[in-house]
Amino acid sequence: MNKIERLDIGSDLLQSFVAVADSGNVTHASSALGRTQSAVSVQIRRLEQGLAVRLFERQARGMTLTNDGRKLLPAAKRALLEMHRVNSLFADPLRGRIRVGIPDDYDESILERVLADFAQRHTEVEIEAHSGCTAGFAKKIAADELDVAVMSGENIEPEKSFHTQPTVWAAGDGFAIEPEAPVPLAYLDRNCWWRDLPIEALDKHQRAWRRAYVTTNFASMKASIRAGLAVGILPLSALENSMRTLTEIDGFPLLPPTARKLLVNEKSSPDLTSAMADAIYSAQLP
Repeated sequence: MNKIERLDIGSDLLQSFVAVADSGNVTHASSALGRTQSAVSVQIRRLEQGLAVRLFERQARGMTLTNDGRKLLPAAKRALLEMHRVNSLFADPLRGRIRVGIPDDYDESILERVLADFAQRHTEVEIEAHSGCTAGFAKKIAADELDVAVMSGENIEPEKSFHTQPTVWAAGDGFAIEPEAPVPLAYLDRNCWWRDLPIEALDKHQRAWRRAYVTTNFASMKASIRAGLAVGILPLSALENSMRTLTEIDGFPLLPPTARKLLVNEKSSPDLTSAMADAIYSAQLP
């Protein structure tokens, strides 16, 4: 009998593992699962002891996956999905419509996983997806125009965020600039931190810049970066193969991380919003 067969891997252990992996934090995971932090920590230790591997590196600012943890994560998510399908075989299916707000700075693969996972689990629910600037999502939730929305930005309280990742200066692979030359900057022409952050960071760093490309959406801004026309800021997950990051060595200041939190309309169906929240959490990269 091998070491995996000796361990009874129940859904509780896998749920705790996935929640910590996706949020990078035991506190956030315990809040999302409705369990105590100690209970989640115990379940993670049980899973590690049973598999005889380390799944996480414990750090002051949170938990990061080890190589073994990264190996387990997709299998754990598939197992939980299958368990959900088994449990749903004889349950009344969800019906209705859900309106979800998704940041346009989301990596396309994440957005695809969110929608595909939800659609596969809940075939009788109509999804109305709104992708764009998240600055207006809170007002749309309050006006009962959205049921669930993902907010992204810098000024999100750590206890309310479910995921954080680095924010980077992005340039095309062949991009080059003289150290003293003004930075050709691409930024968003809309009232949000994605517009203000690069300008404020360069000004504070006393690095000259010029307006090279102004747009209202991330897809267009990324096109200008790929073309070598400009430098812009992106969440790390949105960086493409044809891009590279610019660092302090290149004369660019460090940027605060991008955080995400979930907004839920209290007037909406709790079953539908909970199901969509599950799809968002499970699709999010660790």
